[in-house]
Amino acid sequence: MTFEAFFEKVKEAFKDADASGVTEHLAYQFNITGEAEGIFYVEVKDGKLYVEPYDYHDRDAMFICSAENLIKIAEGKLDPILAVTLKKLKVEGNIDKALKLKSLIGGKKKKA
Repeated sequence: MTFEAFFEKVKEAFKDADASGVTEHLAYQFNITGEAEGIFYVEVKDGKLYVEPYDYHDRDAMFICSAENLIKIAEGKLDPILAVTLKKLKVEGNIDKALKLKSLIGGKKKKA
């Protein structure tokens, strides 16, 4: 899988995330290793979520893992805490803010 194809899957996964209740600024960078290697960021600002294929130098936390492991985490097939323990996911930066990402992914928009 190319990074471009992987990034489209990521954008699709985040499209239903509900950031409207998030009042603080959150910025995460993802460094994908191995197949589909590349970098992207997820930012929550003013209750809106942005996902872009760029470095984010003023980030709160950085996640380093393979595309395969990130997909497993996003699908709920791999617990992120277990992934860190098994060294399948490395987290650098503000751990408290990093943990908020899980609730953001889990909080989908309500359909009308």
